[in-house]
Amino acid sequence: MKHAKPLPTFLSKRFAGWKATTYQENSAWYARLADEGQRPRAMIISCCDSRVHVTSIFGAETGEFFIHRNIANLVPPYRPDDDHHGTSAAIEYAVKFLKVSNLLVVGHSNCGGVAASHDLCCGEAEDLRTNSEFIGPWVEILKPGFDRLDPNEKDRAKRLTQLEKNAVVVSLENLMTFPFVADAVEAGTLSLHGLWNEIRDGGLECYNPADNAFHQI
Repeated sequence: MKHAKPLPTFLSKRFAGWKATTYQENSAWYARLADEGQRPRAMIISCCDSRVHVTSIFGAETGEFFIHRNIANLVPPYRPDDDHHGTSAAIEYAVKFLKVSNLLVVGHSNCGGVAASHDLCCGEAEDLRTNSEFIGPWVEILKPGFDRLDPNEKDRAKRLTQLEKNAVVVSLENLMTFPFVADAVEAGTLSLHGLWNEIRDGGLECYNPADNAFHQI
């Protein structure tokens, strides 16, 4: 592949530092993970946003979380066909084969993907509909969440915050359209959780379906 380039120097130096410290101090654990395979305690679906670092938020060790990241931490509805479904495949693998006991959807503040969905649904980002091959169709998954926004709320920041939280709820709802997820939840072997991270103040809120609201942890 002639277009591939050597690893940037700053990354190779960081790798060397990790190998000499973190890896060296925990080499037996890495050997065990390699020999015995992964047994993650939870799957986390979070946004691709570089500011969202779920392993740091929860202080996770290597091998503890099975993590899937995508634009706006969205889960599409269950729709098996011949297309490529990266998120659905990750969910299937985590639930049916890794048998995780917890599945977390983690949204966050200032999400660009959610903002794009909002503007697209408002008819203000037609370039995403006409010029985007992937982003526009993907963020339209959130259309049901947009439809639930208060039409009387005109403050853009407040609407976006609510839509970020709606993205978590819509994803939780879509997870339950997967038969193997619904079966595991019904059997009590899988629990679903919805979270929203406020990046600026480090806050974390958890969704409570009893009152359809997010509450500070």
